[in-house]
Amino acid sequence: MASPPSGTTSINARQARDGDCDVLIVGGGINGCGIARDLAGRGWRVTLVEQDDLASHTSSSSTKLIHGGLRYLEYYEFGLVRKALQEREVLLKSAPHIMWPLRFVMPHDPSMRPAWLIRLGIFLYDHLARREVLPGSRGVDLRSHPVGAPLQQRYTRGFIYSDGWVDDARLVLLNALDARDRGAQVLTRTRCVAAQRDAQGWQVQLEGPGGARRSLRARALVNAAGPWAESFLRGVARPAGGEVLATRSLRLVKGSHIVVPRCFEHDHAYIFQNPDKRIIFAIPYEEDFTLMGTTDQELQGDPRGAAIDADEVAYLCEQASRYFTRPVRPSDVVWSYAGVRPLLDDESGDPSAVTRDYLLETSTLAVAGAPLLSIWGGKITTFRKLAEDAADEVGRMLGEARPAWTEPAPLPGGDLRGWIGTPRRPDTDFERFVSMLRSRHGWLPLALARRLARAYGARIDRVLGRAESLADLGTEVAPGLHEAEIRYLQREEWVTCADDLLWRRSKLGLHYSAAERQQVADWLAAHPLPTDDDMNDPTPETRSETACN
Repeated sequence: MASPPSGTTSINARQARDGDCDVLIVGGGINGCGIARDLAGRGWRVTLVEQDDLASHTSSSSTKLIHGGLRYLEYYEFGLVRKALQEREVLLKSAPHIMWPLRFVMPHDPSMRPAWLIRLGIFLYDHLARREVLPGSRGVDLRSHPVGAPLQQRYTRGFIYSDGWVDDARLVLLNALDARDRGAQVLTRTRCVAAQRDAQGWQVQLEGPGGARRSLRARALVNAAGPWAESFLRGVARPAGGEVLATRSLRLVKGSHIVVPRCFEHDHAYIFQNPDKRIIFAIPYEEDFTLMGTTDQELQGDPRGAAIDADEVAYLCEQASRYFTRPVRPSDVVWSYAGVRPLLDDESGDPSAVTRDYLLETSTLAVAGAPLLSIWGGKITTFRKLAEDAADEVGRMLGEARPAWTEPAPLPGGDLRGWIGTPRRPDTDFERFVSMLRSRHGWLPLALARRLARAYGARIDRVLGRAESLADLGTEVAPGLHEAEIRYLQREEWVTCADDLLWRRSKLGLHYSAAERQQVADWLAAHPLPTDDDMNDPTPETRSETACN
């Protein structure tokens, strides 16, 4: 396990390593890491275990939006939309380096929804929650506005509204970093293989890389296993009497995305209405690309095997081509991914209509037992509120209420005051930060400075160290990626293999050739991070047995 940075509290992690903790959290996605952060910040002794890498599955496979969900208004999910809209600006202010405002263009197709209905929906979207940063909606003449240039001429009018964009995998990572810095123990590539419940607590068996086993005693258990939440209760967590704890069913819905070369030059995104009443997004992505998604398909079987299929690729290309002048073809796709949304089964016939809201369920047994909290459903925009509610519930179950704290708190790297002074707006604050970074480190090429600023924010000095030139960052292992950054990622961000680095801590894999990606993999294999904790960060002997997901 990476050691907490100097000056931070590590007593909770030491206590957890000795075998006991207050709360064990199973699942290293956005909900699990958010809950770990909140609980650790309230002073609870927390251990989090994740069977793969942080954000390996659902939480790195989203559409990467901080949004209320405009389309959910059609399903009368007003409470969910309001809750998500309230969270947008809270999140944007907490980490302006990985989140920023984004304007969306909805071309109007009269054969879909009538204009009055769209205006009504956008009016509600503007007013269901207070806005300080994001501008309101307006109509647009697509014949004269630059956002109309890539569209077919039959689209003459549209609507523009605001939401936000997020690097979803790094959002998970920042919550894990903050949890660790506040004393939590974060164990990646570690499975909870057995959890036995009695009146005093949970006796848990953990299996780390190479099959290493460890026992741990926890006062409470939080099931944040995402797509595996139901199967965890049915197969791993057991009360003393052997009863099955699962009382809910998940509906696993696969959402797939494609990435194609950039389809337009401006900085707005599009939301397109489809004949099947669904929508897809087309979003500027990684400077040179456009991200398109998503689909909604029922998934049967192991979520780990989820992958986009040819029909989904064809669907996304077909729907985008109904709007863009230049058709989008399957041969244009340079990357794709699929995520599995663990939605609470509400018996809706349409996967698109299944609620995206969350439910926190405490175990209710006739015989008293240690606390168990299961997280059902949820969406990335409401993760902080979900975590706050979950931490409140854990405190109630343990008989000690501790106050919430995360709403005004920045995420690691998000407090830019040491660089720019008083914050103003998240988007302009970031540009001021880049300017100050270039002023202090003029030797950094602009593209590299912006990438590092986006990834690490105010933590960038931990990457650069005392470097005064590019040569001081060590060998350039792949274009723009130097040894100093890789060592930082190994030391502080749980990176053990190339996929961790290239696809979750960054999206450099999208910009590199196969040969360049292999160079990164070879360097990591040749330079493992020395460690004395084979349960979390394997030694060279066990590292080769660790799957890179």
